[in-house]
Amino acid sequence: MKLSDYAFDLPTKLIALHPTPNRDESRLMVVHRKTGKIEHRIFKDVLDYFDDGDVMVVNDTKVFPARLYGNKEKTGADIEVFLLRELNSQYHLWDVLVDPARKIRVGNKLYFGDGELVAEVIDNTTNRGRTIRFLWDGEDEEFYKTVHQLGQTPLPKEIIKRRKVEKEDEERFQSIFAKEVGAVAAPMACLHFTKQLVKRLAIKGVDIVTLTMHISLGTFKTVEVEDLTKHKPDSEQFRIPEKTAQRINEALDAKKKVCAVGSSVMRSLESSVSASGRVKPADAWTDKFIFIPYDFKIPNAYITNFHLPESTLFMTACTFGGYELIMKAYEIAIQEEYRFHTYGDAMLIL
Repeated sequence: MKLSDYAFDLPTKLIALHPTPNRDESRLMVVHRKTGKIEHRIFKDVLDYFDDGDVMVVNDTKVFPARLYGNKEKTGADIEVFLLRELNSQYHLWDVLVDPARKIRVGNKLYFGDGELVAEVIDNTTNRGRTIRFLWDGEDEEFYKTVHQLGQTPLPKEIIKRRKVEKEDEERFQSIFAKEVGAVAAPMACLHFTKQLVKRLAIKGVDIVTLTMHISLGTFKTVEVEDLTKHKPDSEQFRIPEKTAQRINEALDAKKKVCAVGSSVMRSLESSVSASGRVKPADAWTDKFIFIPYDFKIPNAYITNFHLPESTLFMTACTFGGYELIMKAYEIAIQEEYRFHTYGDAMLIL
């Protein structure tokens, strides 16, 4: 398979700018791999496809307000700094992306808010990448509190270029499972769940277990090579607790459904497989890129959003569901005006 095999025309109007009023009332397309049947439901109907003993695996990462707007010293030029990850908490060193990159050089000081935060650029890492050090003498707790106060919800660029961040985004860009701080992008598929739906699944005997993958912008990294084997994804950190691995393996042994909720869960599970084809507990990094051909070892069901053309997320869906069937499903989704991307609708592949 080549990059161009994953191209399709997506009308801009189908990229969701806002979430549905209720999380579990987004639309749900159900795709059956064995029969090719495609159903149109709403997300809360996911309950109908799982039974006692089945397992859903979700990502409990929590998004932090990673986008900071500030000014450059002396000139006062407006700048944007996107926090990617903390390199050293003692010295408050961060990997960041900057814009406009040409104006931000090593040695520059950057000011945020009314000077509550000041950072110094200490290294160039890529064209837009920099390493910065926040000049902070206070308590760590106060530092992170200040970052959260000044930072903005890191909506994807496809949304931010068409509207401003709103108060609602603080809550809706987090899943109800959010616990472990570290992501700069939301686990899309998890955004459809409500506490009420989780309770109804539990009553039916469906277990929801968690793992953590701190989603980075690497998940959305543009594929720039036609030969997919030459695409180099960024590494992302993940952790699979022992109790999560144990419950998944019990379900597999009992021939029950194990559903990966989102590509971050899918990549985490497939990155920690034992020789016997079972999940191992892990605390590691992965740069796994799933595209055709690929033999899945762990999940036998998959919940995912509708993704952008030529994205690695779309490629993962095609790999799991079958290229021709998922291409057909996307063609129907566009005809039926399903909503795409982070705040969009969902697909369940069985």
